[in-house]
Amino acid sequence: MIDERSQKMKCGLEKAPHRSLLYALGLTKEEMERPLVGVVNAANEVVPGHLHLNTLAQAVKAGVRMAGGTPLEFPAIAVCDGIAMNHEGMRFSLPSREFICDSIEIMARAHAFDALVFIPNCDKCVPGMLMAMVRLNLPSVLISGGPMLPGNVGPHKKADLISVFEAVGGVRAGKITEAELDEMTEHACPGCGACAGMFTANSMNCLAETIGVALPGNGTIPAVDAARVRLAKQAGMRVMDLLKKNIRPLDIVTRESVANAVAVDMALGCSTNTVLHLPAISGEAGLDLGMPIFDEISRKAPNLCKLSPAGKYYMVDLNNAGGIPAVMQELARLDLIHKDCLTVTGKTVGENLRDLRAEIRDPEVIHPLEKAYSKEGGIAILKGSLAPEGAVVKQSAVAAEMMTRDVRARVFESEEDAMHAILDGKIKPGDGVVIRYEGPKGGPGMREMLSPTAAITGMGLGKDVALLTDGRFSGGTNGAAIGHISPEAADGGIIGLVQEGDMIHIDIPNRKLDLLVSEEELQKRKSAFVAPSKQSQYSVLRRYAKLVSSAANGGRYKDI
Repeated sequence: MIDERSQKMKCGLEKAPHRSLLYALGLTKEEMERPLVGVVNAANEVVPGHLHLNTLAQAVKAGVRMAGGTPLEFPAIAVCDGIAMNHEGMRFSLPSREFICDSIEIMARAHAFDALVFIPNCDKCVPGMLMAMVRLNLPSVLISGGPMLPGNVGPHKKADLISVFEAVGGVRAGKITEAELDEMTEHACPGCGACAGMFTANSMNCLAETIGVALPGNGTIPAVDAARVRLAKQAGMRVMDLLKKNIRPLDIVTRESVANAVAVDMALGCSTNTVLHLPAISGEAGLDLGMPIFDEISRKAPNLCKLSPAGKYYMVDLNNAGGIPAVMQELARLDLIHKDCLTVTGKTVGENLRDLRAEIRDPEVIHPLEKAYSKEGGIAILKGSLAPEGAVVKQSAVAAEMMTRDVRARVFESEEDAMHAILDGKIKPGDGVVIRYEGPKGGPGMREMLSPTAAITGMGLGKDVALLTDGRFSGGTNGAAIGHISPEAADGGIIGLVQEGDMIHIDIPNRKLDLLVSEEELQKRKSAFVAPSKQSQYSVLRRYAKLVSSAANGGRYKDI
């Protein structure tokens, strides 16, 4: 065992008071003499994906003890984006990522842990923990809570949370009744776990596995499966081996391992939120990887999966089809996977794929290269006069009719105003719903726009209407939803100058997003422009707005 970091807190004559406090925890002398492993548990009774994490925490601690360590558990917060959606609560979701990271750093440095095991599951908790893991650079493993199963809403009919969001629009369009919506609402989310499709939480859990900071199976083993508990025990044992061998996150999170994650991201059709989170995580590792790496790899990595919301399959289907190792093995055929990257197994990616005998078990769920859905990946980065620094679209979920389209701007200063217009039938085919002042600074908090995009899809307008915003979208978003438009309106971005009726040119295959207004007219608008006075009533969001940087580089805090 390497020299223990915790020795400076527990050893020596002058540390007798510290040992007294450790005795107060019920620790024995023998437990104090072992390495101290912090177990960061985000369990709570608010987020369905976190409801069962105490069970996994107990399994992790059992694994740590079996391998000769002393586990000490402490908590982390987590926001359920689904519950926080479409009201002021969503403004607090993205900021929670930074607070989760900072609070874990405070606990780990204040109490001199030798190693850490992170137990997140949903939305911003996963990237927040990964940022903390890289920043602290202590031997670490992440073990997520795993995906929820889809709900049974009729004979041979499955559904998930996104089905319910889209059904709201279906009721307004007269496609289903409120009674049918109530029935779906009760059964779409059958229990614990991260919502059943390839939304943000499951996207990030899969990418944590791909990068190598989580064990194989982390992204796809269902929350209710006993294999998830066994994986948690293995995570506890693995962290002790990493401590012994002095393998740290910065040995694993490299430019090459992040490139692996982006390639898998493209193959899976992950949430556009990954374009916020991977740059933020890699930034903590000192790697300057922003939007460009996504566009570069997207042009080479094919889209092999269409999981909900882009298709009919769910995370459990991906798991049964071979999971992330099968996807990586297929991408390796195009030399898109760096097999020599180290992982928390103590082995390389290539060794893991060999030992797991990784292969596609269901070619309907994971298409082989020869039958890829498209030659390009699930996410595209657009640039142009409307988005000089870039914008993000999940092209694998865009209808063919919307891949290249000129739309008429319908301008709204908030998500709520746009939602009323959509549900009141005021949005027509050919419209481009522009929602601005919803970026990291302007929101503040960069709210997700799942409700309006789901309503557009549910009302049958998904092939005819685009939504463009400096805010962001849920991983469950479907359709021509273009987010992260940068610079944002609050930072003087061109999106702040768009007027009702302007034409906007969308060309996803050629990565273009242009406001079809002359430079002369734009200059006139800039001269007359007066930024709206908008300051949050909440001190925590006011501080966030002052510290946050552009979505183009992950929305991390600025260096101060």
